[in-house]
Amino acid sequence: MKKISILCFCLFIILSCNLASPSPKLNSIIDEIQNREGYDKDLFPLGIYTEDYYKNEAKYAKEKLVQLEEIDTKELNETENISLELMKFQLQETVDFYKFEAYLNPLLSDYGFHNNLPYIVSPLNNYKQVKEYLNKLKAIPTFIDDNLVLLRKGLEKGVSQPKVIFENGYETSYNTHIVDNYEDSYYYSPFKNLPEQITQNQKDSILIEAKLAIEQNVIPQFKIVKDFFENEYLNKTRNEIGVSSTPSGNEYYQNRIKYYTTLDLTANEIHQTGISEVARIKSEMKKIIGEVDFEGTFEEFIDFLRTDEQFYAKTPESLLKEARNIAKKVDAQLPRYFITLPRKPYGVAPVPDAIAPKYTTGRYIGTEANSTEPGYYWVNTYDLKSRPLYVLPSLTVHEAVPGHHLQGSLNNELGDSIPQFRRDMYLSAYGEGWGLYCEFLAEEMGIYETPYERFGKLTYEMWRACRLVIDTGIHTKGWSREQAVEYMSSNSALSLHNINTEIDRYISWPGQALSYKIGELTIRKLREQAKIELGTNFDIREFHEVILEQGTVTLAILEERINKYILRKKVSQ
Repeated sequence: MKKISILCFCLFIILSCNLASPSPKLNSIIDEIQNREGYDKDLFPLGIYTEDYYKNEAKYAKEKLVQLEEIDTKELNETENISLELMKFQLQETVDFYKFEAYLNPLLSDYGFHNNLPYIVSPLNNYKQVKEYLNKLKAIPTFIDDNLVLLRKGLEKGVSQPKVIFENGYETSYNTHIVDNYEDSYYYSPFKNLPEQITQNQKDSILIEAKLAIEQNVIPQFKIVKDFFENEYLNKTRNEIGVSSTPSGNEYYQNRIKYYTTLDLTANEIHQTGISEVARIKSEMKKIIGEVDFEGTFEEFIDFLRTDEQFYAKTPESLLKEARNIAKKVDAQLPRYFITLPRKPYGVAPVPDAIAPKYTTGRYIGTEANSTEPGYYWVNTYDLKSRPLYVLPSLTVHEAVPGHHLQGSLNNELGDSIPQFRRDMYLSAYGEGWGLYCEFLAEEMGIYETPYERFGKLTYEMWRACRLVIDTGIHTKGWSREQAVEYMSSNSALSLHNINTEIDRYISWPGQALSYKIGELTIRKLREQAKIELGTNFDIREFHEVILEQGTVTLAILEERINKYILRKKVSQ
């Protein structure tokens, strides 16, 4: 009996130690955070946007950060350590979002609370999706009201966007949705192709409900948004464009540098890096100008690229066709550079008309890992004279493959090997850094067939290098919008339409534009380090596998992973 008691006691101690060990504790905290819902998603299908909600989220995040700091990282494996660091990074952003009252400013030059609504529009494949979509339409009035409360408080506290970003067609973001006939509304379009399995009685009922939803919950709400911007917001918001002019602006900008680059860099360090990169890239551009025997100055060559008809598609369809041809050409090269390729396919489609005028040149739109829908590479066919063909290869490899589609799909397809929050996570320094690195990689892949396309690649690289100078210039050095436009115009071949759109984006989204070039420079630095240290044993496919196999990570984690890979490779030689 005594032996049995001792055995039971020992077993109890072993189990207790196991339950208290780092891995179960970490997994328990992560599971709790992932499964927590801060609100009832059936009651609030478009989310909750109140100050109390953001306050409660920040409080919860602080509590979880304390618990995560108590975990002994020495007992965790590599994947668990990465999960720990990424969860802490994510929770800290929730705390900072509330601390700097960023929730009072739910606007960007090409995005924002009301610009977000068109994304709820999608094909309806069954009756359940129809009802869910109708519920979202009915939730729009509350969604608008809550966001206007935040914006008004932001105006009172000086946390707002500068007036200048609303002067280049911003009114289309709400005027487009103010229509006389409900059937002309973009939000009504899914009801024009209802699923065949729905009965006629159901269709009749749905269409009546849809008419009321558009007439009562959509069109009037965009009229409210229009009135708010034109008669209230624009009269009260700030004129200064730098975030340094807002409360705690300098501290907030440094915080944004840390979040978007995931590194401990100062604005001045980034500014100087940008100046150096601009000089290097411009030198390479001038070599290509000489290669094509152009007789004229750099500025005249840029004007030639912006105005000569040979560089522009005649129709939206021809622009899309060219993008598809480039994508197909890249697909054939992927096995030479990657060990693991994504299972999910992607398509090429135009940016929806409702958002195209203020939208970027192109963007990748991903889907859920378990979705039957493909990913989409959106190409903006609005204003074809501002969509040069010589940059289309760079845009395609960045947004589709081997850029965002490949990286994002592989991230989703990691499945249960990483927690769900990591499959959903997107860090610009990693994702956009990878996208820009892919533009560099495409030259090795033979994607750029003409000197003009190689110049286009340099134009896009210059664009991201200029961002380092302009973003820090605007937000820490008192640059004017005109100064920023002039700097970009004199150093890149981007169209003036694109330049104006981009500058407004940098003004309204402090720090985000830094992530591309900082991320790309980091990946290229790590690649060069691996090539030097491994010599003939360097394998580009293995290098890319190490970059991608843990999904989205901070640049500090990425550097640590590459260092470990180099060490393992050396030991195995």
